[in-house]
Amino acid sequence: MMHCDIEAPWRAAARAALREEHFDVLVIGGGINGAGIARDAALRGLRVALVEQGDFASGTSSRSSKLIHGGLRYLQQGDLRLVLEATRERERLRRLAPHLVRPMRFVLPIYRGGPVGRWTLKAGLLLYDLLAGIRNVQRHAMLSAAAARTAEPTLRSDGLVGAGEYWDCWTNDARLVVETLLSATQAGAVALSYARVSGFLTDRGRIVGARLADTFGSPEIDVRARVVVNAAGPWVDEVCALDAPAPPRLRLTKGAHVVVPRARVGNRAAWVLHARRDGRVMFVIPWGEQTLIGTTDTDHVGGASTPPTVEPDDVAYLLETVNYYCPSAELTPGDVVGAYAGLRPLVAPESAGGAPSSLSREEDLFVSPAGLVSIAGGKLTTYRVIAAAVVDRVVRVLRDGGDPRPIGPSPTARLPLPGGTADPQRLSMQALSRDGHGMAGPALDHLAGRYGERLGEVLAAVDEDPSLRTPLLPPFPDPRAEVAMAVDREWAVTLEDVLVRRTQLGLLDAQATTAVAEDVARLMGARLGWSELATRAAAQAYVEAVERNRRGWG
Repeated sequence: MMHCDIEAPWRAAARAALREEHFDVLVIGGGINGAGIARDAALRGLRVALVEQGDFASGTSSRSSKLIHGGLRYLQQGDLRLVLEATRERERLRRLAPHLVRPMRFVLPIYRGGPVGRWTLKAGLLLYDLLAGIRNVQRHAMLSAAAARTAEPTLRSDGLVGAGEYWDCWTNDARLVVETLLSATQAGAVALSYARVSGFLTDRGRIVGARLADTFGSPEIDVRARVVVNAAGPWVDEVCALDAPAPPRLRLTKGAHVVVPRARVGNRAAWVLHARRDGRVMFVIPWGEQTLIGTTDTDHVGGASTPPTVEPDDVAYLLETVNYYCPSAELTPGDVVGAYAGLRPLVAPESAGGAPSSLSREEDLFVSPAGLVSIAGGKLTTYRVIAAAVVDRVVRVLRDGGDPRPIGPSPTARLPLPGGTADPQRLSMQALSRDGHGMAGPALDHLAGRYGERLGEVLAAVDEDPSLRTPLLPPFPDPRAEVAMAVDREWAVTLEDVLVRRTQLGLLDAQATTAVAEDVARLMGARLGWSELATRAAAQAYVEAVERNRRGWG
């Protein structure tokens, strides 16, 4: 990790607040659960701090399949409660963040002799619709073989007897975390990334805070809080171990994804396929001009601090399935333009064993004798309800400790995220009708779909510096202004923060982003006070990381 010449002003202010204030709640972990907890607690009037050892969303929360979904496959496991809860939350997130959570059509082809028959699928989709009720995106449909071929011409036709069609939602997972944190800080929370918890502060056997080690070399600081929440995702067990030795709660599994040019696959909708090797469900998802294929589900060896990597066998597993169902694709590892892997922090069953894909996605909330509140497991779609449940427990702990304040229930079911207060299409049309700020319609559509109501902030930056209108990496629409936004307003301090999480260009075409690494470094360096040497080093470090990752699976 490169050391910045000058600390970003927001980091200095956050460090000062963390050192000097006494908080109601300290949240450890800047993924979706941690961000959701910080937002919920801050909106209830609590004084909140959140710390994250890397960039916000840099773990599991930026390495998902980018779906907000009810979990059709969980019906096979008989988990109706999880599906009911997830469909309810899917609809809420569509209302609270329409720019980040959008309906997507899914097609599940049925083949003669395949793992799912027509009547079984029809019954499952009907139940899926019933559980969603009035919250449903759109009702399912059963397609004949001819209709399936018309809908998805590149699907394998041999043995095709029809398909099921249903709707779920796509999301920008990393930006969902960022916007949730923006809402938390607007409500008064203090957030600091690249700050690792090295130990707990205790008083008479109770945890009363934590000691932070700064990745960029600043001195350690102590943060004091009445309640500490462990929302560290895959690192939950490691944080628990700082409190007291305990059996592991998690079974970590790895999910790998690859990105290929969409023209090679030709999928119009998202496909739900069964992997050729083991019959697992996997997705083939349209992502602009690319197609996202995922995911694997294998046990991860080495613990959370061993980064998950995409290996040649992961790529082969995914491509062989797509090539079977889409014979014209003929994909090889050389066609993969992006790849990433993340860890699922699944709650381990009491009895060992079982396939990773059979493990429950439900959460586990528990409190240690020293008062550490921990949340393990969960899924992206239900993060808001998980956060509300955790803060309910925090409030109970505060009251047990004698806190007399009236603290109300969670308000997050009705409050939009910062960009979610207006329809993105209307925002784009309004900007274009005025003068477009010198930008074309497609670029405005892109920005409105990413920032929502915050579009005005981007356009203000463009008005101040017209050079920021230029696309960062043609033909992708992302303008250079997004680098400025990421640094000035969204806590980005490394090139990976910008290219992989704030824009996700590093996922869509990793190798292509190496050509703009120096430009991005100079844009960032001008805002963060980097020297010429530090700017060049940041660009080189990013390029080397991309090449190293590519060698791992290519």
